[in-house]
Amino acid sequence: MDKNGEHLCREGVFAGKRALVIGGSGGIGKAVAMGLVLRGVSVIITGGNSEERLEKTLAELNTMPIQKLTPITPGQEKRKHSGFLCKIGSPEGFSPEKAASFILDKAGMTDILVISWGPFKKIALQDSKPEDWRSLVENNLIFPGIMISLVINDMKNRGWGRILLFGGTKTADIRGFSDTVAYSTAKTALGTLAKSAAKSAGNAGVSCNVLCPGLTATEYSSPEDLAYYRTNNPGGKTMTAEEMADCALGILESSVINGAIIPADGGLWV
Repeated sequence: MDKNGEHLCREGVFAGKRALVIGGSGGIGKAVAMGLVLRGVSVIITGGNSEERLEKTLAELNTMPIQKLTPITPGQEKRKHSGFLCKIGSPEGFSPEKAASFILDKAGMTDILVISWGPFKKIALQDSKPEDWRSLVENNLIFPGIMISLVINDMKNRGWGRILLFGGTKTADIRGFSDTVAYSTAKTALGTLAKSAAKSAGNAGVSCNVLCPGLTATEYSSPEDLAYYRTNNPGGKTMTAEEMADCALGILESSVINGAIIPADGGLWV
């Protein structure tokens, strides 16, 4: 941001682009969606369960100004941002493959794909049941993999595309975990997925990266979560969704960051 709080971007980077933000109705995903709207991007968001949260976020997106440095194409000032609910992986929701097809059928052509959704479960290795492994890996790894497989050829053919995945805290490197084993295993594997996408499509103007946030406060954080964040974050501060979104938008704007696994945790050591 500049000193007046405005989000700045290189002129023309996102002109005329369309973005799909999975998990964009709240949390970090919402902050990313808002940053994209400020930059003149046409945004489609998905939510999981709350129609009220989805509609509230869409109302905010549709009343935001377009950032001044972004060229406005004819009619863009009247563009409306849209969204829909899609339950993924829960007993009443879609399987990863059906969810991916449903989302892309409704969203249409996508220049920018951001996947900021992924269920979290705190459970030790010895206590992890087969259904825990299946659910956490399907939703946090298989679903993003299917989504990328379905959009990457169109991005390559258009000669431009941006894909951003969200890893977990401290999943930028291979390491051991004590109580988030299944979740963190799936999130760590996103690095291989992103590097493979970069290898496949980097020469066609498409980038794919993983951002691994630190302990970040959102509307989903409980008082216990916030206390833990303040205790363990460097400097005793909670990170914000807006700070994570600033990192995400810088990555999406870049033409040279590709296949990267980027920790944004302030040097957290847990």
